[in-house]
Amino acid sequence: MEKDYQKLMEEIKYRFHDEKLLLNALRHSSYINEHNLPKEDSNERLEFLGDAVLELISSEFLFYEHPGMAEGNLTKQRASMVCEPALAYSARKINLGDYLYLGKGEDNTGGRKRDSVTSDAFEALIGAIYLDGGLASAKEFIHQFVLDDAEKKKLFYDSKTILQELIQSNYKDPIEYILLGEEGPDHDKSFYAQVKVGKQTFGKGKGRTKKAAEQEAAYHTILSLNKKIKR
Repeated sequence: MEKDYQKLMEEIKYRFHDEKLLLNALRHSSYINEHNLPKEDSNERLEFLGDAVLELISSEFLFYEHPGMAEGNLTKQRASMVCEPALAYSARKINLGDYLYLGKGEDNTGGRKRDSVTSDAFEALIGAIYLDGGLASAKEFIHQFVLDDAEKKKLFYDSKTILQELIQSNYKDPIEYILLGEEGPDHDKSFYAQVKVGKQTFGKGKGRTKKAAEQEAAYHTILSLNKKIKR
């Protein structure tokens, strides 16, 4: 296996017995299509498996972490921890995008940094670890890279709602989301937003849609406000 992938295995603290599983987890469908490879050589089947393993492990974690919590709230908590932005954040921590096999078009339009691509690959990686090392290895990986800062990741799910509640409890002025600008072609556009409360400006965010930019701006605002409130 190439030297870079040895580095990835060091990063995730797991060494594959069958390194073909790792390569399979890193092959995006665009690469498969471009090279006329069998469809099952993409990471989509591993993603399907990894999603199920992740749901089981995160459910078990919440079940024991919150013994008095009702089923509906457990479901919401789990959704927040394994949503696309949260998994993409976990993928960035191990620089997973750098290792992906992408088609030229996907690569040229920012696929390595796209949340949908990296979060899917992250789930495929979980699936690959599960097949290679069993449930215990997958559980160790998930606890280390997904459940390590669960409270922080919960904010990814719906930062705008959480911020609304925070502002209502501590401020009199309403929240306003300011679109600061946008850049890039239509197929690879980035939006920039900022939170404003009264005359005060807070966190900024960037996203591939206006909503995503606002969510990130809200997320950074929550982190900033939490520090102030705790003082």
